[in-house]
Amino acid sequence: MTADWRQRPEGGGHFAIWLIRSIGTHGGRALARACLYPITLYFLLRRGPERRASRQWLGRALGRPATWFDTARHIHCFAATILDRIFLLSGELDRFDIRVHGGEALLARLDQGDGVLLFGSHLGSFEALRVLAAQRPGLGLRVVYDRGHNAAVTHLLDALNPEVAATAIDARQDGTTILLEVQAALARGQLVALLVDRAQPGEAARVAPFLGRDARFPLAPWQAAAIFGAPVFLGFGLYRGGNRYDLRFESFCDGEAVPRSERAAHVAALIPRYAGRLEHYALDAPFNWFNFYDYWDDGTPATAPANGDAGVGGNAGGVPGRASARRA
Repeated sequence: MTADWRQRPEGGGHFAIWLIRSIGTHGGRALARACLYPITLYFLLRRGPERRASRQWLGRALGRPATWFDTARHIHCFAATILDRIFLLSGELDRFDIRVHGGEALLARLDQGDGVLLFGSHLGSFEALRVLAAQRPGLGLRVVYDRGHNAAVTHLLDALNPEVAATAIDARQDGTTILLEVQAALARGQLVALLVDRAQPGEAARVAPFLGRDARFPLAPWQAAAIFGAPVFLGFGLYRGGNRYDLRFESFCDGEAVPRSERAAHVAALIPRYAGRLEHYALDAPFNWFNFYDYWDDGTPATAPANGDAGVGGNAGGVPGRASARRA
């Protein structure tokens, strides 16, 4: 990810978000979904960098050159999941056919009193994973994300569900504060969710193979897991079209504190494994890929500290969750 891409303005802004929310709230999901076609056309014609990134991604994921129709489908899929946030966060789950796979194992760990890290990605709808919390009243869920980024969408989500907003861990805070909040939540046996597929500019990262090329993945989330000895589950909320979502949870590593001298090797082994699982699900649902920028490594050496701890507790670019909420 480049600094230029991070500075790209949101498409539509506050008015567009307010308008689609109003249509969805008063006119229903079907009418709001009809509005997604002109929105898709606008982004297809006006957002050149995102369009080119979509074609690059789809060409690699589909194994053939992407067509304009492919790109339009990709943008429409993204817009559909943004719209569905309105209904998911409003608690209108009966609108959807949501199928949960692997949730029992995750809930079993939480029932034992263990705090759990749930690592997601910009693949599908991370908000759909909140369904697990809705199905288990009293389940403590803390989501790490940058509340200042994509301000229009964040404001909408906060207004829809203030309780969710109140439990967020703001990734704009300094690294030490975020780390302490995550540690406290885990100690209370809560589920702490964050996105781990994007390394921000200047953030400590490690390169791993992804779809035949090297990509950068942030170190900090994995370092935090090693320091706290927290079990890690992966979560993917895959949109299957219409009103259907497949929620996939899988245990990735057990909770076990790793000695400082072994953390670098431990993290170095985990990240390629994670890249492989991300690739598996991305190929299963290629139009759910919502990283609309050149995702692969540009060849600049990634920063990977020898002791495995840089970026944890003080580095503003490498704190857990710094790659959490950026959307195209």
